[in-house]
Amino acid sequence: MYKLLAPLFLLFAMSACVYETPQVHAQEQVVKSNQKVYEYEDSYILFALRAEQLRDFNSASDIFSLLYENTDKKEYLYRSLQNDLTIPQFQKTIKRVNELAEEGVHDDVLTRIKIVALLGMKRFPEAKPLALDLFTKSADANDALLLSDVHVQLQEYTAAVELLESIYKKNYDEKILDRISLILYVNLQKKEDAISRLETHSHMHGCSELICLRLAGFYSHESNIEGLLSVYLRLYEINKDAEVAKKIVQIYLYKKEPMQLIAFLESSQSDDDTLLQLYANMKNYEKAAFVAGKLYTQTGEASYLGRSAIYKYEGSEDKNDKVMLVQVVENLKSVLVTKSDAMYLNYLGYLLIDHDIDIKEGMGYIQKALIQEPESSYFLDSLAWGHYKLGECQEANRIMQRVIKLEGGDNSEVLEHVDAIQKCLNMKKVVKK
Repeated sequence: MYKLLAPLFLLFAMSACVYETPQVHAQEQVVKSNQKVYEYEDSYILFALRAEQLRDFNSASDIFSLLYENTDKKEYLYRSLQNDLTIPQFQKTIKRVNELAEEGVHDDVLTRIKIVALLGMKRFPEAKPLALDLFTKSADANDALLLSDVHVQLQEYTAAVELLESIYKKNYDEKILDRISLILYVNLQKKEDAISRLETHSHMHGCSELICLRLAGFYSHESNIEGLLSVYLRLYEINKDAEVAKKIVQIYLYKKEPMQLIAFLESSQSDDDTLLQLYANMKNYEKAAFVAGKLYTQTGEASYLGRSAIYKYEGSEDKNDKVMLVQVVENLKSVLVTKSDAMYLNYLGYLLIDHDIDIKEGMGYIQKALIQEPESSYFLDSLAWGHYKLGECQEANRIMQRVIKLEGGDNSEVLEHVDAIQKCLNMKKVVKK
């Protein structure tokens, strides 16, 4: 048999309210399978729950009401009234609670339900004595929140704060503090006080998700980047949430603090793509190669293998290390089997040419790259260098004259090639003489 979950918490957004709405709670009551008193009880429970799932709260209320009439189990009554509030049908809820009271059915849960309905109808003066009496009897934190909501609706902000403070001092309940901070920040415009109280609680009792998120909201509203970063770092320690990590990365990027960002990414391992780019930008090729290799292992994405190969070469102290060159060339060829990317075609081609591994094969790769980007000064420079390596200096010079007119034509390596090719031409002229 299905069991109804209790206590039931009712939460409603009041149109005039800028903070969390009051909660209605019941003492735990469970439907016991050996106490079934209504033949169709199980079936009706399923119908009611399905109606709730379909957001047909009218039908759900009627079915739970029928279950209550046939079983006298109050959890069904509470659930029926909960659905009335959800619709919302505040007037109907108040009428039902009043009729139940006339029949001698009355308890704190029904009082809470009536208070919420009165708040929904903005009948705040009527709600106040009920909420005050309820809290006086129970001294419960949830009833304090309900009474504070009434105070706020009546613009009795100081009274609301004093009430909540009396509860907070007993057990440092973070829900109570959260409500205090909202009233201070929104209603009393004591923004520094609101933030200070949250920060004090955070340092003394820890920054829970509720407190951290509230602080983040306040700091964001104040455009306090340092405060926001501090909170997100604490929040990430709690939940390791990927969205929080993204916000931390965005703030560090905004603040232009790459070293702090790298430290965070290294410890959190939350965004290896960004870490890879940072390493590459800082020319820390050894670490960049490692991260690219790690990403390739995780994803099987060929571009990571290609980047790992490039960074491995760029980070090598001995660019002529034969073992390293063989590995880099093999990895780039492996990439090009599945990803005919112009960058990898040119890089592989240039390596084969510059290290005299296979000049003609290298030029073949570069020509494929030029099909994709025919006006690339870098690719044309590589092709010219191939002709130079083959002793075809006039053709190399013809291409280089085109290169120097393009964007990137003043690159230091390009200028070195121009000089080498010019010397080759001059030497050939001397030989001819």
